[in-house]
Amino acid sequence: MFTDEFTSGVLDRSKWTRCYWWDNGGCTNLGNPNLNWYLPGNISFRNGALVLTAREQQVRGINGRLFPYTSGMVTTGRDYAERHRSDRFSFTYGYVEIRARIPSGRGLWPALWLMPSTHRDLPEIDIMEVIGHRPNVLEMHFHYRADAGQKRTANRRVTVSDLSRNWHVYGLEWSPNAIIWYLDGVEQWRFTNASAIPREPMYLIMNLAVGGAWPGSPNSSTQFPAEFLIDYVRIWQRAQ
Repeated sequence: MFTDEFTSGVLDRSKWTRCYWWDNGGCTNLGNPNLNWYLPGNISFRNGALVLTAREQQVRGINGRLFPYTSGMVTTGRDYAERHRSDRFSFTYGYVEIRARIPSGRGLWPALWLMPSTHRDLPEIDIMEVIGHRPNVLEMHFHYRADAGQKRTANRRVTVSDLSRNWHVYGLEWSPNAIIWYLDGVEQWRFTNASAIPREPMYLIMNLAVGGAWPGSPNSSTQFPAEFLIDYVRIWQRAQ
């Protein structure tokens, strides 16, 4: 079992990295493309919770590019210098449970997701994504490659109460025959095409992105700093 209750007030570096595996004094995801540069200084703790903070703050990132926002992220994967080693924690099949409180606001994009330890771009299991101007819509996605190599996406969008107003528990059950998404213990969706379900180790990413093609850019109504709070992470690995 992997667990972090975030009660120590410091990030346990034996469990967490602070960027994508291509970390170079910070990182971003240009594939989306995000408007933020992730920095360790945007990771903090308050009242027993991990706090990932997005700020309206200009910094220079990759190739001297200017980013108008900074934010925070953590993963159970590995840094670029560690790319030939094992992840801090990865697993094949199990149950993930994360208690979190998301921010709202146009251009904000909190997410909880799994990526393969091979550092390939797929498969990807998105446990939770919320677009900041739709905090009452829970987005669940599974991206994978079909047998012929084509990229495929299965997804479900569920209208719920405003997720930014309270803490909620986001769950994912991953087995050889199904991937099942939960909100506060209630099943929201299941994917049952067993031939497409990942059978390889995956690691966890938790991040608060800003901007990109999907959420769009922040506007004058978006309040900064914005905080994505995580109370705990618990992962039970299924016996093989």
